[in-house]
Amino acid sequence: MNQKEINELRRRFRTDKSAISRIYGCYVNAKKEIVSEINTSLGQLPKEEAEMYLGRLKKALSGAQGKNLIDIVFSTQQVMDSDEHRLLSALRESQLKDGDIRGEFYRKAIDALDMGESNYLILLATDSCDVPHRGKDGETDADASDQVFTYVVCAVCPVKDASPELKYFHEQNEFHISSIGQTVGPTALGFLFPAFDDRAANIYNALYYAQKPAELHQEFIDAVFHTEAPMSSEEQREAFETALTDALERECSYEIAQTVHEQLRERIERHKEEKDPEPLSLSVGEIGAILKSGGVSEERIEAFTRECGEQFGENAVLNPSNLIDSKKFEVKTADVQLTVDPERSYLIETRVIDGRPYLLIPAEGVEVNGLAVSVGTEGEPA
Repeated sequence: MNQKEINELRRRFRTDKSAISRIYGCYVNAKKEIVSEINTSLGQLPKEEAEMYLGRLKKALSGAQGKNLIDIVFSTQQVMDSDEHRLLSALRESQLKDGDIRGEFYRKAIDALDMGESNYLILLATDSCDVPHRGKDGETDADASDQVFTYVVCAVCPVKDASPELKYFHEQNEFHISSIGQTVGPTALGFLFPAFDDRAANIYNALYYAQKPAELHQEFIDAVFHTEAPMSSEEQREAFETALTDALERECSYEIAQTVHEQLRERIERHKEEKDPEPLSLSVGEIGAILKSGGVSEERIEAFTRECGEQFGENAVLNPSNLIDSKKFEVKTADVQLTVDPERSYLIETRVIDGRPYLLIPAEGVEVNGLAVSVGTEGEPA
């Protein structure tokens, strides 16, 4: 799914836009026991409450592609004959109305899911929407529909005890500390099935959401999709850094690191400016070209290509946003840490003075703990 397709579905999660008629789910305690089940008409709920439910479900379609939102790909064999795909398809085809099918899904998810000591809420809903016809000029005609897209969306939200607060009690005309009730936290994980690719149902894919990219809940993915998820963004960055340092060895200089960061950041910024709905990706060969432009030898570039093959798999494509933090440029030594605006990383230079390597930065407008100070050679004003 690209960003346009995701946004098209996200816009539906409003009480006046959605075709979601019922909210299903179950409340689970830390012992993996279902405390209660939800089966309620969205139209009979107060508007504010209905919007809160829709907000939790909508969150499962939010975040950055490749980080929070991950494509789950089923094999052809899974689609043809597998318990996991049959269950997801049954949820969709029954429009969640079959309690036995919902119960089977709940049990599979609950048995696998590790939410620590937290209670949590599993929410399910199904929606159907007319897909407007798109003409040769790219414009959509809302009055002409090619097909109907029906999908299931799931959200898993932690539930916590309310914090003690000073509350007013009308009966006693007094304030007292109270922590009555429990609160549903933000969506921690969820998914949409099937994927909405090229504005049509793709039963070979699902879109998976994780609030924290470093915590994908692989145990949930294994149980519900029975497939291995792509590496998390944190794992990708670590693997990329390992490939660079192991392959380049002594050629992995400060200047090379700076070049890689600058060129990847430029591509990320250009992709944002162009508003391309497709996720940004680079091949290992394209990153090799960046290394070559920085002066890395062919031998070390070939070693980097081999390392990437081992880390990411053959013919892998990488998302630059998962390889660097484009919002900061950080330099660390054993004793000092510098953080610089990435657009001004060129201000840091390396120099060898009296046989010792140094990092140099212009000393203009210097402050020490908020105090403006002058810096200069002894006896000279800064």
